[in-house]
Amino acid sequence: MLSPKTIEIVKSTAPLLAETGPALTAHFYERMFKHNPELKNIFNMSNQFTGAQREALFNAVHGYAANIDNIEVLLPVVEKIAQKHVSFNITPEMYAIVGENLLATIDEMFNPGKEVIDAWAEAYGLLANVFITREEEIYQGKESTQGGWRGTREFTVLTKTKESDVITSFVFAPVDGEPVTGYKPGQYIGIYLNPEQFEHQEIRQYSLSSAPKTNTYRISVKRDPQGLVSNYLHDHLNVGDTVKLAPPSGDFFLEASKDTPVALISGGVGLTPMLSMLETLTGEHDADIHWIHATENGQHHAFGEHIDNLIKQNSRATRNVWYRDPLASDKVAEDYDHAGMIDLSVIDGLTDDAQRHFYLCGPVGFMQAVAKQLVSSGVSKGSIHYECFGPHKVID
Repeated sequence: MLSPKTIEIVKSTAPLLAETGPALTAHFYERMFKHNPELKNIFNMSNQFTGAQREALFNAVHGYAANIDNIEVLLPVVEKIAQKHVSFNITPEMYAIVGENLLATIDEMFNPGKEVIDAWAEAYGLLANVFITREEEIYQGKESTQGGWRGTREFTVLTKTKESDVITSFVFAPVDGEPVTGYKPGQYIGIYLNPEQFEHQEIRQYSLSSAPKTNTYRISVKRDPQGLVSNYLHDHLNVGDTVKLAPPSGDFFLEASKDTPVALISGGVGLTPMLSMLETLTGEHDADIHWIHATENGQHHAFGEHIDNLIKQNSRATRNVWYRDPLASDKVAEDYDHAGMIDLSVIDGLTDDAQRHFYLCGPVGFMQAVAKQLVSSGVSKGSIHYECFGPHKVID
């Protein structure tokens, strides 16, 4: 436990951190990568250039300082970060490096004196231990399950399938021919890539886009015009190639019982974890299932026929698809149901059942708009679950 004096000192620095903003974490990352360039093989350098990771870390550091006297409120964030860290195979030694550079950053930017630095060192040590302990539990849990492992494991690309003009699916099978560990629908896997054309090893997390299988994993990746990894996957990774994967992770997953009504709401490639959920629910769910998806048009719409076939297998399942800008070749009621921006008020009974749980995935702006509509219709925030691709953001 932290001493009252340490809590007081760290909490008193929160306004200074808030005033400094992500400039704090920009200094931290620049310093750390200068002194420990090997960590460029772990961190997503694209997020460094966009500033997304710096903003996420700043929010975490400021949140810790502001709530250091009420750590319980941070536990959901701890679980989310711990799951992501396991996918990156973060080690206790890395926490020591981060701690050293964080303290040095605070000292170099603010020169707050030894008492403040010592208080932050104590506070960081406590938080690091919380993460290290939880992450070791996750590591052990994954390697002890049937088909599980720790670290990375080699997989072969079994199939590569174009699902739309922008989304391609990859199915991976383990090189050793042994079973793979299961996962909860909604979780992701980490893929490790280090081809000659990359300056550093790149690690990305992609949602698993099918119901759990015993011997394969499937991901479905959207091409980002500026995306180093997504373009490599689309253009260069082919059937027969080998990659390294970390075990499935993630704190966003289907938790509904068979008699719990659900709504699966996605935008664009955010349908990937939802498809894993839908495949799992189809045929064995006794309550309403709403499949709600929004995309640009038919050229961007992935898995449309497959999803329609799944929905037909369950009389309690319904479909509502929005095309923001339909093409002349897109057929209303066949390919899509609504044009324009998503408007949940047109779906009868969607928000009437207080027991319904809503699962969201897509661009942050999309999820913010959906969450606002749900909350304004009386849906409890506790019934809304969501996943951000990339650094986490709060949507409500």
